[in-house]
Amino acid sequence: MSDPAGKSATYEDLYGLPDNATGEIIDGELIVTPRPSRKHLYAGSSLGALVAPPYQFGRGGGPGGWIILIEPEIALGENILVPDLAGWRRERFPQAEETNWIAVVPDWICEILSPGTVRVDKSRKMPLYAAHGVRHLWLVDPLVRTLDVFELDSGRWVLLRVYGDDDKVTAEPFTAVELDLSDLWLGYEPPPSRRPD
Repeated sequence: MSDPAGKSATYEDLYGLPDNATGEIIDGELIVTPRPSRKHLYAGSSLGALVAPPYQFGRGGGPGGWIILIEPEIALGENILVPDLAGWRRERFPQAEETNWIAVVPDWICEILSPGTVRVDKSRKMPLYAAHGVRHLWLVDPLVRTLDVFELDSGRWVLLRVYGDDDKVTAEPFTAVELDLSDLWLGYEPPPSRRPD
């Protein structure tokens, strides 16, 4: 949604959005997307539930030392972005700020792709994450059941690996505890050859 008069969007423009929408400001443009589908929400909620216990709380043999948030508002320069999940190493996370958004660049971001957001996530947000120095990026696609793992190298995203279906994942920056990717897919049944007896 862009202003025909060419006026840049401001944070106050986000207050007028309906409850069933998410607003972001990218390069001065107000981007409005509908709230996510249940497959999208399931994948994001499940990933948060898998990552937070070992990496935020140190449970299950995990190292702790992270702050993991679902749908935080993040300020990258003049841009206000709302990734599906973001993580900061605990020592870098601001305990208090005067604004609702978080002004410290995350160490890890995960976007859950959907038909309504994939173009913005890949063509608009990924370059901003790189330009502002986010070190790790995951793209989860619940429709095709894949996880793409990227790492920033000299200001560019490098695809480290693509996982799918019921793969077991130990991916940067979360390599201490294995994640079962099948836990992200609503209604997913592993192939008969991989089902436990």
